Amino acid sequence: MKKYIMLTALVAGSAWGQMSPKEIAWKLHNRIAGVPPKPSVLLNMEAEVAAGRPKNAARMALAHPNFINIVMKNWVKSWSNRDQSNRVDFNDHSATLLGIIRDDIGFDQALYGDIYYTVNGSATAWANNSNDHYRVAESSRMDLNANLVKEVQSARLLPAAAVSGVITTRQGAEAFIQAGTNRRINRFTFMNFLCNDYEQLHDITVSDVHVGRDVDRAPGGDSRTYKNKCVGCHAGQDAMRGAYAYYDYSGNTITYTPGVVVNKINKNVLYSSGKMTVNDSWENLWALPNTQNQNKLQFQGVNSGNGAKSLNMHLARSKGFANCMAKKVFELVCMKEPVNTDDKVFVEAQARAFESSYGYKIKDLVVETSVGCIK
Repeated sequence: MKKYIMLTALVAGSAWGQMSPKEIAWKLHNRIAGVPPKPSVLLNMEAEVAAGRPKNAARMALAHPNFINIVMKNWVKSWSNRDQSNRVDFNDHSATLLGIIRDDIGFDQALYGDIYYTVNGSATAWANNSNDHYRVAESSRMDLNANLVKEVQSARLLPAAAVSGVITTRQGAEAFIQAGTNRRINRFTFMNFLCNDYEQLHDITVSDVHVGRDVDRAPGGDSRTYKNKCVGCHAGQDAMRGAYAYYDYSGNTITYTPGVVVNKINKNVLYSSGKMTVNDSWENLWALPNTQNQNKLQFQGVNSGNGAKSLNMHLARSKGFANCMAKKVFELVCMKEPVNTDDKVFVEAQARAFESSYGYKIKDLVVETSVGCIK
């Protein structure tokens, strides 16, 4: 950590030595809020930078409505759909992520908390089978920063035991639970919140005891294809799929039937001796000691349980979650990928601080990262 602090000081000092406090203040505001500051705000930010308090200046930029209404909204929208595009309608998944950021709630709650946001004053009432409430709020250019309302998801969509943050929102179900075999939802959770797709986690050394009956053990008539390719993803993902055994998307809304495994999970049978899902238990075989993915994502605590909430709490407690958020914020406010050694050291330090001293708060991560990388 001392090495990191000294390195950051040298890098920042060298970069800042070439800019005036006014230039630094302007750049901080533009990166955080996406627009130049008003003259009065710029003066106040400049004074804070000149006094050696650049983080105070950065927090002034957070107060601009554009931080939530534009920058953060476009940042989180892409996590709500399979195309990973921010050119989609505003929805309850995005609204809940925005509200968590705005209200300085630990971002780990996004994966498992009983938390939900609606929009006060939207011309269309909220409904559990329609996205119009959110779409209309956005199309009418409502100030989301001022009008997002915190609620509990269990009062709107699902029983408390079934709630798992944005994963169990209506949009989460429409995008990732609808049709298919409920593998997609876990895959996109890894992609969006741990920055790894299944191909990057491919590991053929993991036991295939949980691989489903719908996976052909000899695709194209060659069992080697299964053993050397298919099993690398399915062994891990199928062991976790049971967490979503009772969830489906029907009637344009998310559904949950406790104790009843949805038909689509066991419907297709290509290998009768494969695993049949009978309950909502899950196991993270990628968290076993000394395996490549445990080394990469560093899962913490118990690696098995029942239901989506316990699985996603497990994922949120991994080092991989904090690493992913630190990397995403770095790319957002530093406007580059952390490819060189100095950047990687910086992002690693921010990830550790995010899960400890920042309390998983995105605003703190944005402030610290933007100040640390400004050049």
